[in-house]
Amino acid sequence: MWKRLLFIVLLLACLHPQVHAAHALLLGLLVAFVGAAPVRLNTAKVSKTLLACSVVGLGFGVQMSTAVTLGRDYASLLIGSILLTLLVAWWVTRWLGVARKTGFLIGAGTAICGGSAIAAVAPAIRARSEQIAIALGCVFILNGLALIIFPVIGHWLALDPQTFGVWAAVAIHDTSSVVGAAQSFHPDSLAPATTLKLARAVFIVPLVLLSVWLFARQAPKARQTLSALPSFLPWFLVAVVLAQTLPQLAWLFEDLVWLAQNLLVVSIYLLGASMQLSQIRQAGIRPILLATVLWCLVASGSLLWLLAL
Repeated sequence: MWKRLLFIVLLLACLHPQVHAAHALLLGLLVAFVGAAPVRLNTAKVSKTLLACSVVGLGFGVQMSTAVTLGRDYASLLIGSILLTLLVAWWVTRWLGVARKTGFLIGAGTAICGGSAIAAVAPAIRARSEQIAIALGCVFILNGLALIIFPVIGHWLALDPQTFGVWAAVAIHDTSSVVGAAQSFHPDSLAPATTLKLARAVFIVPLVLLSVWLFARQAPKARQTLSALPSFLPWFLVAVVLAQTLPQLAWLFEDLVWLAQNLLVVSIYLLGASMQLSQIRQAGIRPILLATVLWCLVASGSLLWLLAL
């Protein structure tokens, strides 16, 4: 009985606004550690369903019209950093001996937008629960560090607000940390950081298409085609289009994005609860080393590019 109560209490705690995805993952792992996950509930399956729903909901927050101008000005930096991150992730994954799907998820989370990208790519490549959790854990650890480190570096280098906002949008994984770092640095950094971050999030769509093509193409049996595309992807595109064409419903879309963010936190909690800790221990330090290498590459490379302008 106490285990069931613990599971419910921690699940409800994930709905608190101060509980973020990284906290939810730790709470879920606590549930797994003490064996409090309900036996009759397939937490891994429910988690993946909620992850897909959250991705669709986050699509309502992608305002294309506000991202066009700034996205055009920094398109080369944005696209270059994404492509370079994915290429380096592929090479370093092989060099470190990290599981291919785990490495790809870490690369996707670093290149695009952290947990949202991992959530979108995971079903496309049929990633296992432990692979998703490891990738999320690596990304969220570095995401938390960015909130502290980036403003300090920005002030030390005397960056102007727009430069810092662009840097944060390109080099920090999740939207929440991008906004938090921008607010900590300077109020005027918030607009460019948020706008460019939304433009970066749009690349989830081609990333999922690339993911399906890569992993279907390398399937050991009959090759699969785009028919393997996750069912949530068209709905994500519908959400983006609706947010663009129906601005009078902005109040509704804001509520849906808020709901999606909460669903993401809850789904990550369930994902952690479905874990077998022995599988996490088997991963070792290599995934976090991969994530750190990629993060340092994106952060330093994008900063040097901006300083050279």
